[in-house]
Amino acid sequence: MKRILGLLFLSFCAAAMADDPVLNLSARQRYPWNGKVDVSFTITGETEENYLSITATNAATGATIPVRTIFDAGGAAVTPRTVFAPGAVSLVWDAGADAPGIVADEVALSVVAVPPPPPLYLVVDLSAGADAASYPVSCLADVPAGGWTDEYKTTKLVLRRIEAGSFTMGSPAGEVGRYDDYEAQHEVSLTKAFWIGVYELTQRQWELVMGNKPSYFSNASYYAARPVEQVSYNDIRGSSSGAQWPASNAVDASSFMGRLRARTGLEFDLPTEAQWEYACRAGTTTALNSGKNLTDTESDANMDEVGRYLYNGGSGFSSSCTTANGTAKVGSYLPNAWGLYDMHGNVYEWCLDWWQSSLGTSAVTDPKGASSGSYRVERGGGWYYAAQDCRSAIRCSIYCAPSGRSSYLGFRPVSILP
Repeated sequence: MKRILGLLFLSFCAAAMADDPVLNLSARQRYPWNGKVDVSFTITGETEENYLSITATNAATGATIPVRTIFDAGGAAVTPRTVFAPGAVSLVWDAGADAPGIVADEVALSVVAVPPPPPLYLVVDLSAGADAASYPVSCLADVPAGGWTDEYKTTKLVLRRIEAGSFTMGSPAGEVGRYDDYEAQHEVSLTKAFWIGVYELTQRQWELVMGNKPSYFSNASYYAARPVEQVSYNDIRGSSSGAQWPASNAVDASSFMGRLRARTGLEFDLPTEAQWEYACRAGTTTALNSGKNLTDTESDANMDEVGRYLYNGGSGFSSSCTTANGTAKVGSYLPNAWGLYDMHGNVYEWCLDWWQSSLGTSAVTDPKGASSGSYRVERGGGWYYAAQDCRSAIRCSIYCAPSGRSSYLGFRPVSILP
């Protein structure tokens, strides 16, 4: 074998189907052999949506070469969600970036049409209000061109799809602000994808479903896009059927989740504690989902970036204050890598699980928490708490008797996929 210095020889494969819409595939390495490869092919238009799977194989070793750094003719990155119109397609693959020092006599490049990936976002239109018989549900492949405008924080409810996966729950020894008794690390596997709110549920969204305004921060000019608070576990799920988790996932018809389920046909609920932390971390292992750790347990510049807490606006509050104090308008701080906002601070968030002080160190799959208890779990920290109480691993049960209500405590919904 030899290092490729001149022409990059490519053999081409495509799906073994007579009606494969990808034809005339060709590729040539650019002079002066800097690793860039011009790729062209034709899409016949025989599929309604042309999502392409582009892969490469080192023919000499059989090793797969990742095709990640690839662009269209205009320089835009090509992702698994890129839609291609029928006709001629020209791309540029930076093989040198994806496989530095590539050595082979041939590289086999494959371009095949695949089904579209599932949509990333679920949107529920709540605008018909508390007396509506149903709420329209739609899906989006990506964030709208204009971003998440205020309608997605008030009259529409938007949730992001989270794929199944595994992660390390809890905090490592030595993490600044760690509570050793409550945060033992252990491996958790979640076997089902789920949707989770991009934002904490807001006061206007609650009002449109339930017809009331329970929150402490009630300034009429600012309430709508603030997180709803002073809502109990029983308000959210019900005190009869809704009190039976984990023995049952049923909810009371008159509860928030009961009404939302009836009007959408979807299985809305609170997240489990494990789902919440998995979604919060978005692949990070640090104290904050920005990929940063704390340097101080109280006031911390890294916490300032990701959520409202005591030292960046939480103090100086009154029930009629603006969003400069108390709770912030949802989405006011940096999101995590999965586009979820306010998972640090603003309000603590109810979870399904009964509180247990220790989750142990053994690996678990789809944990549902203790079978019984006196308090439910809350996660994420709040507007009147210090930095250490807003970390990804923080676990708490204060105010969390199922009937308990607090201006520090709200929630974000999930919808479970079958």
